[in-house]
Amino acid sequence: MSWSKQCLEEVADFCLGKMLDQRKNKGDFLPYLANVNVRWGEFNLDNLRQMRFEQHELDRYGLKYGDIVMCEGGEPGRCAIWKEQKPGMMIQKALHRIRPNESLDYRFLYYSFLHMGKSGGFAPLFTGATIKHLPRQNLAKVEIKFPSIPLQERIANILSSYDDLIENNRRRIQLLEQSARLLYKEWFVHLRFPGHEHVQIVDGVPDGWEPLDLNSIISIKHGFAFKGEFFMEEPTSRILLTPGNFKVGGGIKIEKLKYYSEEASLSEEFVLGKDDLLITMTDLSKSSDTLGYPLLVPELNDLLFLHNQRLGKVNPKEGMPFYRFFLCEMFKDFRYRSYVQGSASGTSVKHTSPKKILSYKPLSPPYNKSALLKKFDEFVGDLNTQCQNLLCTNLRLAEARDLLLPRLMNGEITV
Repeated sequence: MSWSKQCLEEVADFCLGKMLDQRKNKGDFLPYLANVNVRWGEFNLDNLRQMRFEQHELDRYGLKYGDIVMCEGGEPGRCAIWKEQKPGMMIQKALHRIRPNESLDYRFLYYSFLHMGKSGGFAPLFTGATIKHLPRQNLAKVEIKFPSIPLQERIANILSSYDDLIENNRRRIQLLEQSARLLYKEWFVHLRFPGHEHVQIVDGVPDGWEPLDLNSIISIKHGFAFKGEFFMEEPTSRILLTPGNFKVGGGIKIEKLKYYSEEASLSEEFVLGKDDLLITMTDLSKSSDTLGYPLLVPELNDLLFLHNQRLGKVNPKEGMPFYRFFLCEMFKDFRYRSYVQGSASGTSVKHTSPKKILSYKPLSPPYNKSALLKKFDEFVGDLNTQCQNLLCTNLRLAEARDLLLPRLMNGEITV
């Protein structure tokens, strides 16, 4: 069966989002997507910002089910399908909204873009030396190769079956992470821990609880400044963890990984192990969304994670127990978040330090002899194991999808 080939401007309508200008913008405040909210195949809808939109702008800058939202800068071409994840969503100028016409299945078009992104097909259309952009006039020239609609749908069904499973596992991970956060909040914020009914409360504090001197139980050590000459574009078994791998709210993002040459020498001191607890010491985002947040290093297949200098590794002091899951959830708590952001230094790039973090004093039961902390760590440790298993499954699903992707999108496999 023959495939057609046409430029994107012939088979889709597309436009850039609205310029953010607080002095000129009028209308009602509505949420909008920015570049940072768009990942490959998904959206990060945490901490959405708002700006004013007038009634006549709603159609031009609003999103409908099946629209493809693509980054114009940052990582140009990165995109995801909008599926009404949140009503009334708009887009900011850093994004293209692409709406295919009747000749294209929106999922097939997305997988065409994903294939181009993985094979470097967008690169010749980029402008800019240090910061790359994909302007509208260049996006219009993107060539889309496509078969009949029934065949597009069959191809999209195969590939989306993998992504649907990945998305389902992501939601399960989010629920497990939420369970850990809620348990911490219930026990250590609202103080409704097991047996709290029989504990005397004095001035709002359970008997025996006191501000925890973090400096007496843990230390925080910076990682190594790995040499740029050994950074690799092609995947290796060595992954350099950076602040960019931290999710807003804590946890790991396995995307946009920075690989390190397997030929470069390594000190075991900066090779990370399963469930090592890390904290971001630097945040390159404008709003310091991840500064001071924690991450527990996963065990994923045969990948080796390396400790970057912008991250702090939390280690127990000699003779002290290490309740890593309690500490991890404490580093996600809103009171700690306010402290770490309020004490940060820097203007455009925010920094914190081991000294500042260790000066924070959370309320806690006696750390070195608490059955409550042990019980919490055992329960949340089980949740963490489930999260890691789902993360491993998603990596395998993505690998399987990516093996099929080029062959399906080039018509090599008969569907």
